[in-house]
Amino acid sequence: MAARNGTAVPLARRPVAVVAGLFAVLVFPVAGNYGLTADELYFRMLGDSPRWGYFDQPPLAPLLAKAGSVLFGDTVWGIRAPALLCGLAIVVLAALITAELGGGPRAQVFSAAAAGTSGVVLVMSHFLLTNSPDLVAWCAVALFVLRALLRGDGRWWLAAGITCGVATYAKYVVLLLPVTLLLALLVVGPRRELRSPWLWAGAGLTLVISAPNFVYQAVNGWPQLVMARALSEGVWTDGLMFPLDVAILAGPVVAVVMVVGLVGVLRRPRWRPVRALGAAYLLGTALVLAIAPSGIDYTEGYLVPLIAAGCVLVDEWLARGRKRLPAVISLFAVFAVLQVVVSLPVLPARVFVRYPASSLTTETIGWERIARQVADAYSTLPAGERSRAVVLTRNFGEAGALHWMRDDHPLPRVYSGHNELYFQGPPPDTADVVVAVGVAEDRLAQDFRECSVVARIDNGYGLETTEQGRPISVCRGPRASWAELWPGYRLVGAY
Repeated sequence: MAARNGTAVPLARRPVAVVAGLFAVLVFPVAGNYGLTADELYFRMLGDSPRWGYFDQPPLAPLLAKAGSVLFGDTVWGIRAPALLCGLAIVVLAALITAELGGGPRAQVFSAAAAGTSGVVLVMSHFLLTNSPDLVAWCAVALFVLRALLRGDGRWWLAAGITCGVATYAKYVVLLLPVTLLLALLVVGPRRELRSPWLWAGAGLTLVISAPNFVYQAVNGWPQLVMARALSEGVWTDGLMFPLDVAILAGPVVAVVMVVGLVGVLRRPRWRPVRALGAAYLLGTALVLAIAPSGIDYTEGYLVPLIAAGCVLVDEWLARGRKRLPAVISLFAVFAVLQVVVSLPVLPARVFVRYPASSLTTETIGWERIARQVADAYSTLPAGERSRAVVLTRNFGEAGALHWMRDDHPLPRVYSGHNELYFQGPPPDTADVVVAVGVAEDRLAQDFRECSVVARIDNGYGLETTEQGRPISVCRGPRASWAELWPGYRLVGAY
């Protein structure tokens, strides 16, 4: 169907497929490098017992981790395979959005390549995070909204509503998009859309599809609000650093393209029907900075549609001067290579640890060595004590790593009080011997009659991580029942 204002063009299937294939070739070979992140290890644990929701997140990411391990193998690559598929979807959606805005084949290729080499898409395509399916949903909703506004076909609001509803099972922040879009339609128009029964039917579908998710929250005392309060205590950014944060999320060159796209969406007469998309980004950013300045990554879902719009304008600019194309491609290629090196584990681990550029990548290093250290501590226990021992970890990353590597490093059952793992319950009262990993020594001294540090966590590279240098302790003789002690080991918040 042609767009009402004549802007939409067909998708350049073959060129876009080539870009998607190159993207897969770029991400696929390094998917198994280093190890899993703490979140991925955690998702793998939760995926063994699927539920409607968890204390700290909806259920989709753990389900994807489980699906990846079943379909592709319980390996680093297998668990991350769903993230790669999400990345491929984002690359194609970027091209589709560009086509909807009137961009020809070259603009679509630019858009797919720019999105695929942006920092945010590279990270979400390599690591399986809640953001991985979430970003796909934002792009899909943006595409459907553009089709509803540009084609004058309100039925696309139904597709947007269904997508939003499903996306709440990945991350609730997706609801920021429809909320800001409704506000933007009210402010900049076209206001007639607010009278469309299709729009409100789409909103109703979002509510119906997401209802089980929110019923779970209500029945369990709204745990996401507890998590939100805990996360708000950490500050990752502030308003003054916002431009730098956007450049980091997208990459310097892609960030410039995004700004060009934002200005174009807001000012270009031909795109007047979709000005609400640009206004929604500004409203969403303002809301995040006002309410949760530590969550600037909540706005990353707006980036790909704006990158797509920018690519349409950049392509038109290039068409007016043939000599511009080689210079732009060269500049883009240089920064794309830098973005890949920064975002993906393409360097040998021994090189990366000397010049660590990504906190996510940093936390993938050293799990195997931690498992060996804990197994060594457990193996030194007398045989009679090993049958009564458990492992107690400070956080879900340590718990997930030990749970994953138990076949190679024989260990007793692993417990942790971090987030959802706390609700899986304390050890049994028969467990009077504990190998504690990363737990504060003063906490253990208070709760056990005898405790000694038998090792310090060492990833073998001297790399500063959350675990590096923390104690591995052996404790005996709990001073109270585990039911009484367990609340003292609860940890709420991010890893």
